[in-house]
Amino acid sequence: MFTTQDAHWMARALELARRGRFTTSPNPAVGCVIVKDGQLAGEGFHRRAGGPHAEVFALRAAGEAARGATAYVTLEPCSHHGRTPPCAQGLIDAGVARVVAAMVDPNPQVAGRGLAMLQEAGIQAEAGLMTEAAEAVNVGFLHRMRTGRPFVTLKLAASLDGRTALANGESKWITGPAARRDVQRHRAQSCAILSGANTVLMDDAALNVRWQELPASLRHDYAEAELRQPLRIVIDTQNRLHAGLRLFAQPGPVLLLRGEVTGGFGDEVEECVLRLSASGKLDLELLLDELGRRQLNHLWVEAGATLGGALFTAGLVNELIVYQAPMLMGNPARGLLALPEFTAMSQPPRLAWQDCRLVGGDLKLTARVID
Repeated sequence: MFTTQDAHWMARALELARRGRFTTSPNPAVGCVIVKDGQLAGEGFHRRAGGPHAEVFALRAAGEAARGATAYVTLEPCSHHGRTPPCAQGLIDAGVARVVAAMVDPNPQVAGRGLAMLQEAGIQAEAGLMTEAAEAVNVGFLHRMRTGRPFVTLKLAASLDGRTALANGESKWITGPAARRDVQRHRAQSCAILSGANTVLMDDAALNVRWQELPASLRHDYAEAELRQPLRIVIDTQNRLHAGLRLFAQPGPVLLLRGEVTGGFGDEVEECVLRLSASGKLDLELLLDELGRRQLNHLWVEAGATLGGALFTAGLVNELIVYQAPMLMGNPARGLLALPEFTAMSQPPRLAWQDCRLVGGDLKLTARVID
Protein backbone atom coordinates (compact mmCIF):
# COMPACT_ATOMS: atom_id res chain seq x y z
CA MET A 1 0.00 0.00 0.00
CA PHE A 2 1.45 3.36 -1.04
CA THR A 3 1.14 6.44 1.18
CA THR A 4 0.62 10.12 0.44
CA GLN A 5 4.32 10.63 1.19
CA ASP A 6 5.18 7.97 -1.40
CA ALA A 7 3.09 9.88 -3.95
CA HIS A 8 4.80 13.17 -2.99
CA TRP A 9 8.29 11.83 -3.62
CA MET A 10 7.31 9.95 -6.79
CA ALA A 11 5.86 13.19 -8.17
CA ARG A 12 9.26 14.78 -7.61
CA ALA A 13 10.98 11.85 -9.37
CA LEU A 14 8.65 12.29 -12.36
CA GLU A 15 9.43 16.01 -12.45
CA LEU A 16 13.13 15.15 -12.61
CA ALA A 17 12.56 12.53 -15.33
CA ARG A 18 10.91 15.12 -17.60
CA ARG A 19 14.12 17.18 -17.50
CA GLY A 20 15.84 14.46 -19.54
CA ARG A 21 13.28 14.25 -22.32
CA PHE A 22 15.41 16.12 -24.89
CA THR A 23 18.62 14.09 -24.65
CA THR A 24 18.18 10.51 -23.41
CA SER A 25 17.15 8.82 -26.68
CA PRO A 26 17.21 5.90 -27.32
CA ASN A 27 17.06 5.41 -23.55
CA PRO A 28 14.03 6.33 -21.45
CA ALA A 29 13.89 9.51 -19.37
CA VAL A 30 14.12 8.48 -15.71
CA GLY A 31 14.16 10.32 -12.39
CA CYS A 32 15.17 9.05 -8.97
CA VAL A 33 14.72 10.45 -5.45
CA ILE A 34 16.26 8.98 -2.28
CA VAL A 35 14.52 9.74 1.01
CA LYS A 36 15.83 9.04 4.54
CA ASP A 37 13.67 9.60 7.62
CA GLY A 38 11.21 11.65 5.61
CA GLN A 39 13.89 13.99 4.28
CA LEU A 40 15.37 14.29 0.80
CA ALA A 41 18.82 12.68 0.77
CA GLY A 42 19.63 12.78 -2.94
CA GLU A 43 18.07 13.04 -6.37
CA GLY A 44 19.03 12.81 -10.03
CA PHE A 45 17.85 12.18 -13.56
CA HIS A 46 19.23 10.41 -16.61
CA ARG A 47 20.78 13.05 -18.86
CA ARG A 48 21.97 11.18 -21.94
CA ALA A 49 22.41 7.70 -23.40
CA GLY A 50 25.74 6.20 -22.39
CA GLY A 51 25.94 8.38 -19.28
CA PRO A 52 25.06 7.50 -15.67
CA HIS A 53 21.47 6.58 -14.96
CA ALA A 54 19.19 8.49 -12.61
CA GLU A 55 19.88 6.13 -9.69
CA VAL A 56 23.61 6.74 -9.96
CA PHE A 57 23.24 10.52 -9.69
CA ALA A 58 20.83 10.17 -6.76
CA LEU A 59 23.09 7.73 -4.90
CA ARG A 60 26.10 9.99 -5.41
CA ALA A 61 24.17 12.90 -3.93
CA ALA A 62 22.91 10.83 -0.99
CA GLY A 63 26.23 9.25 -0.05
CA GLU A 64 26.06 7.31 3.23
CA ALA A 65 22.52 8.57 3.81
CA ALA A 66 21.35 6.06 1.19
CA ARG A 67 21.81 3.20 3.67
CA GLY A 68 18.40 2.29 5.04
CA ALA A 69 16.67 4.84 2.78
CA THR A 70 13.83 4.55 0.27
CA ALA A 71 14.53 5.09 -3.42
CA TYR A 72 11.72 6.33 -5.66
CA VAL A 73 12.37 5.72 -9.35
CA THR A 74 10.08 6.34 -12.32
CA LEU A 75 11.03 3.12 -14.13
CA GLU A 76 12.15 -0.24 -12.79
CA PRO A 77 15.94 -0.19 -12.15
CA CYS A 78 17.85 -2.00 -14.87
CA SER A 79 19.32 -5.43 -14.13
CA HIS A 80 21.71 -5.89 -17.05
CA HIS A 81 25.11 -4.62 -18.10
CA GLY A 82 24.83 -2.20 -21.03
CA ARG A 83 26.99 0.87 -21.48
CA THR A 84 26.61 1.32 -17.71
CA PRO A 85 26.43 -1.19 -14.81
CA PRO A 86 23.00 -2.39 -13.58
CA CYS A 87 21.26 0.15 -11.34
CA ALA A 88 19.61 -2.58 -9.28
CA GLN A 89 23.04 -3.72 -8.13
CA GLY A 90 24.01 -0.13 -7.34
CA LEU A 91 21.00 0.23 -5.06
CA ILE A 92 21.86 -3.06 -3.37
CA ASP A 93 25.46 -2.01 -2.80
CA ALA A 94 24.33 1.34 -1.36
CA GLY A 95 22.22 -0.48 1.24
CA VAL A 96 18.81 1.04 0.50
CA ALA A 97 15.97 -0.60 2.42
CA ARG A 98 13.11 -0.01 0.00
CA VAL A 99 12.63 0.74 -3.71
CA VAL A 100 9.39 2.07 -5.18
CA ALA A 101 9.15 2.05 -8.99
CA ALA A 102 6.37 3.76 -10.88
CA MET A 103 6.23 0.89 -13.38
CA VAL A 104 7.90 -2.28 -14.58
CA ASP A 105 10.25 -1.78 -17.54
CA PRO A 106 8.89 -3.61 -20.64
CA ASN A 107 12.41 -3.84 -22.08
CA PRO A 108 12.94 -7.63 -22.47
CA GLN A 109 16.39 -7.22 -20.89
CA VAL A 110 14.71 -6.01 -17.69
CA ALA A 111 10.97 -6.87 -17.52
CA GLY A 112 10.77 -7.52 -13.77
CA ARG A 113 14.32 -8.78 -13.30
CA GLY A 114 15.43 -5.56 -11.64
CA LEU A 115 12.74 -5.79 -8.98
CA ALA A 116 13.45 -9.50 -8.50
CA MET A 117 17.16 -8.78 -8.01
CA LEU A 118 16.33 -6.24 -5.31
CA GLN A 119 13.91 -8.58 -3.56
CA GLU A 120 16.42 -11.42 -3.59
CA ALA A 121 18.85 -9.08 -1.82
CA GLY A 122 16.30 -8.52 0.96
CA ILE A 123 15.13 -5.10 -0.24
CA GLN A 124 11.41 -4.28 -0.19
CA ALA A 125 10.77 -3.55 -3.87
CA GLU A 126 7.41 -2.77 -5.44
CA ALA A 127 5.99 -1.12 -8.54
CA GLY A 128 2.73 0.54 -9.57
CA LEU A 129 2.76 4.04 -8.06
CA MET A 130 1.64 6.78 -10.50
CA THR A 131 2.07 4.43 -13.44
CA GLU A 132 -0.07 6.44 -15.84
CA ALA A 133 2.07 9.55 -15.31
CA ALA A 134 5.23 7.49 -15.77
CA GLU A 135 3.88 6.05 -19.03
CA ALA A 136 3.31 9.57 -20.34
CA VAL A 137 6.97 10.53 -19.75
CA ASN A 138 8.26 7.73 -22.00
CA VAL A 139 5.44 7.02 -24.43
CA GLY A 140 7.87 6.52 -27.34
CA PHE A 141 10.35 4.23 -25.57
CA LEU A 142 7.58 2.10 -24.08
CA HIS A 143 5.79 1.81 -27.43
CA ARG A 144 9.00 0.68 -29.15
CA MET A 145 9.72 -1.88 -26.43
CA ARG A 146 6.20 -3.31 -26.82
CA THR A 147 5.80 -3.19 -30.61
CA GLY A 148 9.26 -2.83 -32.14
CA ARG A 149 8.21 0.41 -33.82
CA PRO A 150 8.39 4.10 -32.86
CA PHE A 151 5.37 5.95 -31.52
CA VAL A 152 4.06 8.06 -34.41
CA THR A 153 2.64 11.56 -33.93
CA LEU A 154 1.13 13.23 -36.98
CA LYS A 155 1.17 17.02 -36.71
CA LEU A 156 -1.24 19.13 -38.74
CA ALA A 157 -1.94 22.86 -38.99
CA ALA A 158 -5.41 23.70 -40.26
CA SER A 159 -8.00 26.42 -40.57
CA LEU A 160 -11.32 26.22 -38.77
CA ASP A 161 -12.80 24.59 -41.88
CA GLY A 162 -10.08 21.92 -41.93
CA ARG A 163 -7.86 23.28 -44.70
CA THR A 164 -4.07 23.04 -44.62
CA ALA A 165 -3.06 25.15 -47.62
CA LEU A 166 -4.58 27.26 -50.35
CA ALA A 167 -5.30 25.62 -53.69
CA ASN A 168 -1.97 26.98 -55.00
CA GLY A 169 -0.08 25.34 -52.12
CA GLU A 170 0.58 28.46 -50.03
CA SER A 171 0.41 27.72 -46.30
CA LYS A 172 2.65 30.30 -44.55
CA TRP A 173 1.36 30.96 -42.08
CA ILE A 174 -1.88 29.34 -40.97
CA THR A 175 -0.94 29.35 -37.29
CA GLY A 176 0.69 32.05 -35.19
CA PRO A 177 4.19 32.32 -33.68
CA ALA A 178 3.26 30.65 -30.37
CA ALA A 179 2.02 27.52 -32.12
CA ARG A 180 5.13 27.37 -34.27
CA ARG A 181 7.32 27.63 -31.16
CA ASP A 182 5.30 24.80 -29.60
CA VAL A 183 6.11 22.66 -32.65
CA GLN A 184 9.81 23.25 -31.97
CA ARG A 185 9.36 21.75 -28.50
CA HIS A 186 7.76 18.64 -29.97
CA ARG A 187 10.49 18.33 -32.59
CA ALA A 188 13.13 18.58 -29.86
CA GLN A 189 11.58 15.69 -27.92
CA SER A 190 11.32 13.46 -31.00
CA CYS A 191 13.93 11.03 -32.27
CA ALA A 192 13.11 11.64 -35.93
CA ILE A 193 11.02 13.91 -38.15
CA LEU A 194 9.39 12.44 -41.26
CA SER A 195 8.27 14.44 -44.28
CA GLY A 196 7.81 14.13 -48.00
CA ALA A 197 9.64 15.76 -50.90
CA ASN A 198 6.62 17.91 -51.79
CA THR A 199 6.58 19.54 -48.37
CA VAL A 200 10.35 20.13 -48.38
CA LEU A 201 10.32 21.64 -51.87
CA MET A 202 7.21 23.78 -51.38
CA ASP A 203 8.41 25.35 -48.11
CA ASP A 204 12.18 24.83 -48.49
CA ALA A 205 11.74 23.22 -45.07
CA ALA A 206 14.81 22.59 -42.91
CA LEU A 207 12.87 20.31 -40.49
CA ASN A 208 15.39 21.03 -37.74
CA VAL A 209 14.98 22.13 -34.13
CA ARG A 210 15.45 25.86 -33.68
CA TRP A 211 16.62 25.68 -30.08
CA GLN A 212 16.75 29.45 -29.72
CA GLU A 213 12.96 29.54 -30.03
CA LEU A 214 12.48 27.36 -26.96
CA PRO A 215 12.22 28.94 -23.50
CA ALA A 216 15.49 29.15 -21.61
CA SER A 217 13.83 27.16 -18.81
CA LEU A 218 13.71 24.14 -21.14
CA ARG A 219 17.40 24.47 -22.03
CA HIS A 220 19.14 25.38 -18.78
CA ASP A 221 19.97 21.78 -17.81
CA TYR A 222 22.11 21.12 -20.86
CA ALA A 223 25.36 22.15 -22.44
CA GLU A 224 24.92 23.27 -26.04
CA ALA A 225 26.68 20.12 -27.30
CA GLU A 226 24.02 17.93 -25.67
CA LEU A 227 21.13 19.49 -27.60
CA ARG A 228 20.91 17.02 -30.44
CA GLN A 229 19.09 17.37 -33.73
CA PRO A 230 16.61 14.58 -34.51
CA LEU A 231 17.12 12.45 -37.59
CA ARG A 232 15.33 14.10 -40.53
CA ILE A 233 13.75 11.56 -42.89
CA VAL A 234 12.40 12.57 -46.29
CA ILE A 235 10.59 10.35 -48.78
CA ASP A 236 11.76 11.41 -52.24
CA THR A 237 10.38 8.84 -54.65
CA GLN A 238 11.28 10.79 -57.79
CA ASN A 239 14.74 12.02 -56.72
CA ARG A 240 13.68 15.67 -56.83
CA LEU A 241 15.62 16.98 -53.84
CA HIS A 242 18.87 18.84 -54.54
CA ALA A 243 21.86 19.89 -52.45
CA GLY A 244 20.92 23.58 -52.51
CA LEU A 245 17.93 23.14 -50.16
CA ARG A 246 17.94 24.43 -46.57
CA LEU A 247 17.40 20.86 -45.42
CA PHE A 248 21.04 20.12 -46.21
CA ALA A 249 22.47 23.45 -45.02
CA GLN A 250 21.56 22.80 -41.37
CA PRO A 251 23.68 20.52 -39.16
CA GLY A 252 22.26 17.14 -38.20
CA PRO A 253 21.68 13.74 -39.79
CA VAL A 254 19.36 13.25 -42.77
CA LEU A 255 17.97 10.01 -44.19
CA LEU A 256 16.74 10.21 -47.78
CA LEU A 257 14.48 7.45 -49.11
CA ARG A 258 14.86 7.66 -52.87
CA GLY A 259 14.33 5.84 -56.13
CA GLU A 260 18.11 5.57 -56.55
CA VAL A 261 21.23 6.65 -54.69
CA THR A 262 22.98 9.59 -56.33
CA GLY A 263 25.29 11.04 -53.66
CA GLY A 264 26.52 14.60 -53.43
CA PHE A 265 24.59 15.62 -50.31
CA GLY A 266 27.37 15.60 -47.70
CA ASP A 267 28.65 13.37 -44.93
CA GLU A 268 25.58 13.66 -42.68
CA VAL A 269 23.18 12.48 -45.38
CA GLU A 270 22.36 8.78 -45.78
CA GLU A 271 20.59 7.69 -48.95
CA CYS A 272 18.56 4.49 -49.09
CA VAL A 273 16.70 3.01 -52.02
CA LEU A 274 12.96 2.87 -51.40
CA ARG A 275 11.49 -0.49 -50.47
CA LEU A 276 8.24 -0.73 -52.38
CA SER A 277 5.10 -2.76 -51.71
CA ALA A 278 3.43 -4.96 -54.31
CA SER A 279 1.40 -1.92 -55.44
CA GLY A 280 4.58 0.00 -56.23
CA LYS A 281 4.29 2.39 -53.28
CA LEU A 282 6.61 2.84 -50.32
CA ASP A 283 5.99 0.09 -47.79
CA LEU A 284 5.38 2.23 -44.71
CA GLU A 285 5.21 -0.76 -42.36
CA LEU A 286 8.70 -1.84 -43.41
CA LEU A 287 9.86 1.75 -42.91
CA LEU A 288 8.62 1.80 -39.32
CA ASP A 289 10.15 -1.61 -38.68
CA GLU A 290 13.50 -0.23 -39.86
CA LEU A 291 13.16 2.87 -37.67
CA GLY A 292 12.47 0.59 -34.72
CA ARG A 293 15.63 -1.37 -35.47
CA ARG A 294 17.48 1.95 -35.46
CA GLN A 295 16.18 2.46 -31.89
CA LEU A 296 14.05 5.49 -32.71
CA ASN A 297 11.42 5.91 -30.02
CA HIS A 298 9.24 8.76 -31.27
CA LEU A 299 8.55 9.74 -34.89
CA TRP A 300 7.15 13.24 -35.51
CA VAL A 301 5.46 13.56 -38.93
CA GLU A 302 5.11 16.90 -40.74
CA ALA A 303 3.82 16.08 -44.18
CA GLY A 304 1.12 16.74 -46.73
CA ALA A 305 -2.30 15.14 -46.98
CA THR A 306 -1.07 12.24 -49.13
CA LEU A 307 1.69 10.91 -46.86
CA GLY A 308 -0.26 11.71 -43.70
CA GLY A 309 -3.32 9.96 -45.09
CA ALA A 310 -1.28 6.93 -46.16
CA LEU A 311 0.18 6.54 -42.67
CA PHE A 312 -3.24 6.92 -41.09
CA THR A 313 -4.91 4.51 -43.50
CA ALA A 314 -2.20 1.92 -42.81
CA GLY A 315 -2.94 2.13 -39.08
CA LEU A 316 0.53 3.49 -38.30
CA VAL A 317 -0.42 6.77 -36.61
CA ASN A 318 -0.74 6.68 -32.82
CA GLU A 319 -1.49 10.32 -32.13
CA LEU A 320 -2.76 13.40 -33.95
CA ILE A 321 -1.82 16.94 -32.93
CA VAL A 322 -3.80 19.58 -34.82
CA TYR A 323 -3.12 23.30 -34.46
CA GLN A 324 -6.36 24.93 -35.58
CA ALA A 325 -6.35 28.61 -36.53
CA PRO A 326 -9.39 30.91 -36.32
CA MET A 327 -9.65 31.46 -40.07
CA LEU A 328 -11.67 30.09 -42.98
CA MET A 329 -9.87 29.12 -46.19
CA GLY A 330 -12.73 27.91 -48.39
CA ASN A 331 -13.62 24.81 -50.37
CA PRO A 332 -10.91 25.04 -53.06
CA ALA A 333 -8.18 24.94 -50.38
CA ARG A 334 -6.38 21.69 -49.62
CA GLY A 335 -7.81 19.22 -47.11
CA LEU A 336 -6.42 17.76 -43.93
CA LEU A 337 -5.76 14.13 -44.89
CA ALA A 338 -6.22 12.06 -48.04
CA LEU A 339 -8.32 9.19 -46.69
CA PRO A 340 -10.35 6.60 -48.61
CA GLU A 341 -14.09 7.07 -49.01
CA PHE A 342 -16.22 5.73 -46.18
CA THR A 343 -19.72 4.49 -47.00
CA ALA A 344 -20.99 3.81 -43.46
CA MET A 345 -20.54 5.67 -40.20
CA SER A 346 -19.09 2.51 -38.64
CA GLN A 347 -16.04 2.75 -40.91
CA PRO A 348 -14.27 6.03 -39.97
CA PRO A 349 -11.47 5.52 -37.43
CA ARG A 350 -12.25 6.70 -33.92
CA LEU A 351 -9.99 8.83 -31.78
CA ALA A 352 -9.96 9.77 -28.11
CA TRP A 353 -9.33 13.34 -26.99
CA GLN A 354 -6.24 13.72 -24.82
CA ASP A 355 -5.89 17.47 -24.54
CA CYS A 356 -7.35 20.74 -25.76
CA ARG A 357 -5.75 24.12 -25.08
CA LEU A 358 -5.05 27.56 -26.50
CA VAL A 359 -1.53 28.17 -27.77
CA GLY A 360 -1.33 31.85 -28.52
CA GLY A 361 -4.34 32.55 -30.70
CA ASP A 362 -4.66 28.97 -31.98
CA LEU A 363 -6.37 25.87 -30.63
CA LYS A 364 -4.16 22.83 -30.02
CA LEU A 365 -6.04 19.53 -30.20
CA THR A 366 -4.42 16.24 -29.22
CA ALA A 367 -6.12 12.92 -29.91
CA ARG A 368 -4.97 9.30 -29.65
CA VAL A 369 -5.99 6.72 -32.21
CA ILE A 370 -8.09 4.00 -30.57
CA ASP A 371 -6.66 0.57 -31.30
